[in-house]
Formats: sequence, structure tokens, C-alpha cells
Amino acid sequence: MFGRTAILYLVAVVVIRIMGKRQIGQLQPFELVITIIIAELVVIPMQDKDVPLVEGLVPVFTLLLLQYGVSLLLMKSEGVRAIVCGVPSVLVHNGRIVEQELQRLRYNLSDLLEQLRVKNLSNLADVEFAILETNGELSVIPKSQKRALQPQDLEIPTNYEGLPLPLILDGKVKAGALEKAQLDMAWLQGELEKRGIRRPKDVLYASLGTDGTLFIQPRELDLGWQETGVS
Repeated sequence: MFGRTAILYLVAVVVIRIMGKRQIGQLQPFELVITIIIAELVVIPMQDKDVPLVEGLVPVFTLLLLQYGVSLLLMKSEGVRAIVCGVPSVLVHNGRIVEQELQRLRYNLSDLLEQLRVKNLSNLADVEFAILETNGELSVIPKSQKRALQPQDLEIPTNYEGLPLPLILDGKVKAGALEKAQLDMAWLQGELEKRGIRRPKDVLYASLGTDGTLFIQPRELDLGWQETGVS
């Protein structure tokens, strides 16, 4: 029983992983249905030892192939995608609720107002568009006068901000990140020693910013957070 459970668990994890990285709330309806069915299918051979293991695995992999085929079809045909996934619906247009769409989608007015508040828009008049996406997420576009001020609005130049390279994660050195930054272990060890850290194992997290700033958080709380510029 332990072995069957472990195998089916690993199969379910692999299958769901192959289907994509999206969270449950981001799944399309057909993806959610397949996920639920797969979960039900793996439970049956887990609980009933009389059911051959293969009878639980074959339907799971069959659904995986079907989901993969449907996904390819959706990528190539907008018409099929509209039928299977639906199309986005405008619920608010220029500050006015589109009542017909609410009724057609059976979308509660209280839920709409709640979602607007979640987006930090308590006043309906401040909303240019509110669009219900095919995965159920509500996208809100405020009116231009109510949008957050951007640097380009004030014609302020900004520097490029990329993603920092994680050099150490939980005491483990990321050799690939060092190579990408054209650095080596000797440089990293030297930077650690400058801060009184003898080993990478003593570092919880270290990263190198695109501006050359090295950030290090040691494991010991009394060492604190340290930052330095790299020349």
C-alpha cells in the first residue's frame, strides 16, 4: 500500500507539472476539470488494492495526452479557444456597469465591487474598464486621471533594473550564476571574508544586483544585513 501510494503520488505530481505552472485560480475550465479527474483517478487504486496499478495509471496518462492535444489546438485556433475557454467580458465600461454582461455571466454585483476594492479602486467612477478574463480573474484599468504617477509622466530618466543573480541560496553556491556574472569562487570567498564570514554555508542568501551591488544575509541574526558596492 505504501509503494502504490508513493508511485501514484509521484505520477500525479509529474502529470500536473507537465500540464504547466499555473495556479488553480489561473486554470482554464477544461484544465481544472482534467486536474480534478486526475486527482479522483489516482485515489481509487490508492484505496483499493484489488484494482491493478496499471488501471489507475493508464487513464491518467490518457488525460495528459488529451490535455496536451487540446492545448495545441487552442494555440492554433482562436475559434476553438473561444468555444472551449470563452472570451473576456467587459463588466465596467467608462465608469458604468454593463448590466447585461453581469446577468449573462451570473456575476454578482457585490463580487464585482469587492474585486474593485481589492484592486484599490473603491469608486466605480474611477474605473475605465473592468474585464472578466477567461480564467475568472478581473482585470481593472483605471481612468487616466486616477492612475499612479509614472516617471515618464514627469519626464524623469530611470536606470535599467534587471533581476539580481542569486549567488548563494541556503548555504549552497550557485555555480551557474557565478559563471554568468563572469566571477569565480575565489572572488566570492574573498567578499565573504571581508564581512567576517568564513564559509558559504554560513550565508542564508546572497545576490548580485545588475548595478554591481552585493547583498548578503548571514544565517546568524546578530551579524545583521550587509550591503556593499562591487567595483
